[in-house]
Amino acid sequence: MSKMSIEKKGQGDLRRYTFNGETMGTRYNAQCYAERDLDPSPLAAELEMAVQGVDQEMSNWKANSDLTRLNNAPVDVWVPIPGNLATVLARAAEIGCETGNAFNVGVGDLVDQWGFGPQGTGQPDMSDLSSRRTRMPVGEMLEIDIARSRARKRAPLALDLCGIAKGFGVDELGRVMDRSGIRSWLVGIDGEMRAKGTKPLGASWTLAIERPEYDCRDAFAVIEITDVAIATSGDYRHWSEYQGMRISHTMDPRTGAPLSNGVASVTVLAATCMNADAYATALMVLGDERGVQFARRKGLDALFLVREGKGLRATGTGCFARESQVA
Repeated sequence: MSKMSIEKKGQGDLRRYTFNGETMGTRYNAQCYAERDLDPSPLAAELEMAVQGVDQEMSNWKANSDLTRLNNAPVDVWVPIPGNLATVLARAAEIGCETGNAFNVGVGDLVDQWGFGPQGTGQPDMSDLSSRRTRMPVGEMLEIDIARSRARKRAPLALDLCGIAKGFGVDELGRVMDRSGIRSWLVGIDGEMRAKGTKPLGASWTLAIERPEYDCRDAFAVIEITDVAIATSGDYRHWSEYQGMRISHTMDPRTGAPLSNGVASVTVLAATCMNADAYATALMVLGDERGVQFARRKGLDALFLVREGKGLRATGTGCFARESQVA
């Protein structure tokens, strides 16, 4: 059962309202500036409903979710799915195509076999090496009919939306704020965030980009944002150890194995958090050189932090270009 809290704090003519609760195995949070006579209870209920709706549709950890139902469906059978799920699957397929299959939501079985998924044991299952083959692009294995809100698998497929669903959930929180007529807000799930407007007196929203360390939390940089989303993909929060080596939870669909290319984290700014979330994962997989090249061609604002010995090398594109340095 999710727990939700609300806090109100005065700020001149406006009041700051904060909301938070549990979702998707982590927490969501939202804050906004609105009139002092705002009743926060209906807004809190809508925010809660939005994130829980995304979780119920897109979680592969819930046995009764819409995604699990699609995963369990036979091949070549049309499966009715919610419109939001159809939209996310279609966008995932598009980004997979753009990135040369660096982003692929069809790696659910790999995630399980390497110990990170709902069917995993926390340790790699080395009994079936033959199944760890490269993954075909999702667009070649899944047919999505957005107009009719349905999908059909063309081959056995285990979908995992961990690289895009949280971002979409953040966008849903933002849509709740917009529908409520609020013009100044910051919403997030875990480290994926989206902001609109400014604080009173025109101050931007200030966020820290985390330094990718395994055993401590520290800021690498501080960024001011408004009217944009930000997401970070990294190897330092979700990992396991096998035969003395750290194994990343991010799978490389081109090799069928956990990612191992020296990139510690990638942070991306984008118009939507769904896009920022997916592109951050894709750039992690593409790696330092190809990822930077893709980000520049695509016009993405991206910050790459790469492990070099005991330090980090930062390479940025777009607004992060000035961050390029050894840290």
